[in-house]
Amino acid sequence: MISKACKYGIRAAVYVATKADKGVKLNVKDIAREVDAPEAFTAKILQILNKHRIITSLKGPYGGFYIENYQLSQPVINIVNAIDGTSVFWECGLGLKKCSETHPCPMHHKFKAARDSLRDIFQNTTLGQLATEINEGTAFIKNLT
Repeated sequence: MISKACKYGIRAAVYVATKADKGVKLNVKDIAREVDAPEAFTAKILQILNKHRIITSLKGPYGGFYIENYQLSQPVINIVNAIDGTSVFWECGLGLKKCSETHPCPMHHKFKAARDSLRDIFQNTTLGQLATEINEGTAFIKNLT
């Protein structure tokens, strides 16, 4: 439903958020390695997240990507909106252009329920909440090796 870029963006933002209380600035290489994403692709995604003020970047020898305290309260849907747009929460599950309540595809009602549920989760989950789960060791953003 959401793109691979969006999944990488969520993982990257959450990873950066895990370092918020330490005041650490992270470089692209470290972020890409930790979220198991290609470095060049990660760099582009981080620039999008910075442009939308989801994360912050600082140039120079002491620079890098970081999250300020106020950014921890952002809902995950902000990342989805920045990378994919919110159309993923309104599109037809079968890709039909004219699917609607009055002219539904065979998957419309079931897919709509799943879409609405996912949108609610993304709206009601913050970067800070996800970062806390990672820092507590109850959740992970890196694949097992």
